[in-house]
Amino acid sequence: SGAVARARDFVRQALRDWGWLPAATADQRAAAEDALLVVSELVTNACLHASGPDELRIGSTAKMLRLEVVDQGGGAPAPRTPHRSGRPGGHGMFIVQRLCLDWGVVRHAEGNGKTVWAELAAPA
Repeated sequence: SGAVARARDFVRQALRDWGWLPAATADQRAAAEDALLVVSELVTNACLHASGPDELRIGSTAKMLRLEVVDQGGGAPAPRTPHRSGRPGGHGMFIVQRLCLDWGVVRHAEGNGKTVWAELAAPA
């Protein structure tokens, strides 16, 4: 309970620590909002399709932000194809795909679980 809100709070604090927030420009504000939306979608997927997230990792370079959500689920997230904006639910990975530079899934070597990662451009 509350995993998505806690993840957003964690990412928001990291963005403050790295100077993304408070945003000085519209581009910086958009980049921070995109990061918060992406982490919400990744953690929501872990809650809906696995037993919830085990770990949230965030890293930053001058050019990008990387988010990683670790869970014990066996499935692989994928955008619904074809995407139909009027259909309820199932838009999370479509949003991630649209907002991110890249994203993917890494299966854990021991066979249980995965890490879903997403990379976003740093604000200009």
